[in-house]
Amino acid sequence: MMSEFREFIARGNVVDMAVGIAVGAAFGAIAKSLVDDVIMPVVGLVLSGVEFSDLFAVLRAGDPGPPYATLEAAREAGAVTVNYGLFVNSIITFLIIAFAIFLMVRAINRIRRQEAATPAPTEKDCPFCATPIPIPATRCPHCTSQLQAASG
Repeated sequence: MMSEFREFIARGNVVDMAVGIAVGAAFGAIAKSLVDDVIMPVVGLVLSGVEFSDLFAVLRAGDPGPPYATLEAAREAGAVTVNYGLFVNSIITFLIIAFAIFLMVRAINRIRRQEAATPAPTEKDCPFCATPIPIPATRCPHCTSQLQAASG
């Protein structure tokens, strides 16, 4: 069983997947910071100082009762809240990560299409007269020189 496990771990796909997960987690942290620390403060400033992380609806008041200035104050009071501001932040973070992944996949697909679009050559130059001739030709139709047979 241990040898099977070692074989499983040693496969390239498993290692690639592990690297992808680690890089993805790091990128997720960067995207979250971008949203929380850069984008949302600017959006909040444009919307007259609204702090999205403090947008919530109180379902059940805590002790002391509402109004609560921040989500943290509502949590400390034991209020039950729907945190739609945090949800908006999460949606924006998701969209940034999804867009970055889209750009990466798009670039990879473009490279693959370029590689696939490069056709195999069908002609070669005659070594005697430099005229293009079909690769399987054994005699040049232009200068009638005898050519070496193509090795396959």
